[in-house]
Amino acid sequence: MAVRIGTFNIENLLTRFDFTGFRNQLRSDRVLRLYQIATAADFQRLEEARMISLTDDTRQLTALAIAEADADILCLQEVESLEALHAFEFGYLYRMLGEGYRNKYLVEGNDSRGIDVAVMMRETTRDGEPIEFVGLRSHADATFDGMGLYDQGLAPAEKPHDRIFRRDCLEIDVRVAGRPLTLYVVHFKSMNTPRDNMDGRTASMPLRTAEARAVRRIIEARFGPGSGAATQNFMICGDMNDYQERLVISGSPRRGLTYQPVTEERSALDVFSADGFAENIVRRRPADDRWTLYHAQGLQVRHLCQLDYLWLSPALSRANPDAVPEIVRAGQPFRTPFPPGQEVDRFPRTGWDRPKASDHSPVAVELVVP
Repeated sequence: MAVRIGTFNIENLLTRFDFTGFRNQLRSDRVLRLYQIATAADFQRLEEARMISLTDDTRQLTALAIAEADADILCLQEVESLEALHAFEFGYLYRMLGEGYRNKYLVEGNDSRGIDVAVMMRETTRDGEPIEFVGLRSHADATFDGMGLYDQGLAPAEKPHDRIFRRDCLEIDVRVAGRPLTLYVVHFKSMNTPRDNMDGRTASMPLRTAEARAVRRIIEARFGPGSGAATQNFMICGDMNDYQERLVISGSPRRGLTYQPVTEERSALDVFSADGFAENIVRRRPADDRWTLYHAQGLQVRHLCQLDYLWLSPALSRANPDAVPEIVRAGQPFRTPFPPGQEVDRFPRTGWDRPKASDHSPVAVELVVP
């Protein structure tokens, strides 16, 4: 009666080319900077060739990562459109798996780049139990004042009537073998550039905190606060662009790398964990083996951290005391350092920096829905 559920930021599944790099070198790919390109038409021709070649390798690796995660229900981030998702699933994933994710759901959200959250579902679990889509609801229109979440921490960058979610909180109801399950699929505000003498994570944390509070209020408004929500089958899934802990990396490959666990004093995700509202099931893995992304700014700032989450309601957590999620890291580029004992064989054609399956790693877990 188990269902396998996963989340994966598949990194810019787009159907369009970006030619702005001809005028703005900050938007130009590094390989094109090696060439003297005289005209916009020449730049466009070269950029199209570069992207088509790289995309084919990248999406083969993305499909391999999804195939290894083997989720019956897969929550996705950074998908441009249903058309892009259909093309990827049919052209790459279906050919690899021999079976498809026939049911796909996406609602256009708020991201200025047009990247949205989405869900793909099989029609049945591996045990042959039906997965029935019941309904979905977008919360992309939710505003700070509409949900009573505006505070002075938001004032430097946000207005009370602004929308809370940078993408969306996509609420999807399904039934697995007749038992209800609700998914909240999110992609929180990224840790952007430093501002006002604050690092990017600190500067952007008020908005991520508001997003997390909004998700919790949406759940509590539906199921009730406290014991009401605790008895329901819900999951909060996605790339939350924040962490409560990380592995700080120092040293060099030649002399040896060290990995120092660091617990953060504050995280937007404390909204979910502080009073047991939900469980980050990835914490069931060893402390040094929870990471889903490698972040580096030269040799000065390097760490491994978890940005991708499957938060379980108390009811789901109690029903699955022994469930431990898997993290698929074989699509990580070779530049990503692995702590001792965690090394994996990379997928074929994985590069030093690119191509890669994504900068994120899929996370999947098999659960019983009570």
